[in-house]
Formats: sequence, C-alpha cells, structure tokens
Amino acid sequence: MTGNPARQARVASQIQRALVALLRRGVKDPRVGNVTVTAVTVAADLSSATVYVLPFADRGTDAPAMLAGLDSAAGYLRGQLSRELKLRHVPRLQFQLDEQLERAHKLTSLIDHAVADDAARARDQQPEEQEPVTRRPSEE
Repeated sequence: MTGNPARQARVASQIQRALVALLRRGVKDPRVGNVTVTAVTVAADLSSATVYVLPFADRGTDAPAMLAGLDSAAGYLRGQLSRELKLRHVPRLQFQLDEQLERAHKLTSLIDHAVADDAARARDQQPEEQEPVTRRPSEE
C-alpha cells in the first residue's frame, strides 16, 4: 500500500514544527536538555515517524541518555501532537541521532586535506624557476 507523498511530507513538516515547540516547553526530563529536530520522515501508511535529533550546541551531552529520555517521553509527545495537529491517528515516534551533519563535516575535512596535499605536491614537482636568458641584440 502506497501513501500520498504530498500528505506524508505535509504531516512530517507539521510534526517537526510541533515537536520543536513541545520539546522546548513540554519535556522536563533532564536527560533530554536542548534538542534540535533536524528532520522527520513518516512511513507511507502514516503509522510511524522517525525523528532525527541532535543535541543543541552541547557536544558533552550523552547521546544514548538523550535518546532514552526522548523515548520515555514519546507517549506524552504523541498525545500532545494528537491535540495540536488534530489527527485521528498520530504516527508512533521513533527518535534517532542525526549523523548526517557529522558525516558531512568529516567528508569536507577529507576533501580539504586532499586538495591541500595536491597543491603541495604540485608545488614540489614544479621545476625551479630559471633566470631568463637575455640575448644581445645582434649586430647588423
């Protein structure tokens, strides 16, 4: 059974916006802290939604503890989403740590390193610049 892709995208967008507000004001679990919701994907039948999150500007946050806190708050969040979005069936929420930003950063640093190595290698392989030979005008 395939769902309506436009509806999936619309529901995912609404869930993301509502979760941002709910996580800021509604979840009191100290394990969660400040969380950034980077993306939400919804299954074709709207039965489940995967919520990708990152700790907000706090690299010291224990990611497994944060995810455990979010998982324990999933039922509460689902109920609040049901009230806010006025959906009859709100998707089951599954939280995952978003690793795309970290992968992109690593890939960018690898590319920068490769470019710098190529530039250094090109400089080393260039022949030394020689003095231009000046010729005397021939006497006619």
